[in-house]
Amino acid sequence: MPCPKLWLQPRTLICTALWRRVHKLASLQKASTLPPKKVQSLLYPFSDLEPYLDRSVDRAQFQFFHPTVEDMLTAEKLFYSSPSHKIDYCISAERMDHVPALKQPEVCFIGRSNVGKSSLIKSLFSLTPEVEVRVSKTPGHTKKMNFFRVGKSFTIVDMPGYGHKAPKDFVDMVEPYLYTRKNLVRTFLLVDGSVGLQKADLVAFEMCEEMRRPYVVVLTKIDKCRPGTLMAHLLHLQDVVKTQATSCFPQPFLVSSLQFGGIYLLRCLIAHLTGSIRLLDTAQS
Repeated sequence: MPCPKLWLQPRTLICTALWRRVHKLASLQKASTLPPKKVQSLLYPFSDLEPYLDRSVDRAQFQFFHPTVEDMLTAEKLFYSSPSHKIDYCISAERMDHVPALKQPEVCFIGRSNVGKSSLIKSLFSLTPEVEVRVSKTPGHTKKMNFFRVGKSFTIVDMPGYGHKAPKDFVDMVEPYLYTRKNLVRTFLLVDGSVGLQKADLVAFEMCEEMRRPYVVVLTKIDKCRPGTLMAHLLHLQDVVKTQATSCFPQPFLVSSLQFGGIYLLRCLIAHLTGSIRLLDTAQS
């Protein structure tokens, strides 16, 4: 991984320090050396839940986006920073007139306070640890819209959380962005997989539906509850998507920012939606 140009210390020492901060599962290449069953679980977390699913339930609804390992490896390359493809924090904005005029495709992450938005983005950027994504155990830590540029390929935006600890001006800050941001190609609505849908999440669903712009649901913290409980939360979510949503991608995505389950798949989805890669097998995308 390329190292940033810092002149206060010897370059080799900086490189070594950064490599020590890279999680052992951040790279799919390293993760692929694990036992096959563990690799399958990391790449496609839904595979762990299939034994808990009744045979009568159509599994296709959980596998519409099912890229190959080669596709995920191609997408992973975009998350390495280099002199010609710099990944960095851009700016924080409180209002639309503070939002940067970036032209590349953009995706944003919204969700209830403490759902794990910043932790998820930190995991996505784990191959470039010099990118500072602030994570806090305190709900409502993110108070502004934080923009992260991934070279000239796309931008990822960390939005303030909604719910009890939301900023007072949350609606005035977030809704204008979601309604008017022309280069926003997809909104990722995060739901805490360990507790399932909450009332605030249902309000967020309504907001996304009113805007009639495509969005994707991501269940976070899938390592924080038992598989049977997670399956119950997943099926409830799917019922809401089927009966109340028209702009939501039919497949929910499962992630664990701590154990890296689903991170490689989500990187690939972002790269695909922003037009940064072309999948080898598009039949399932």
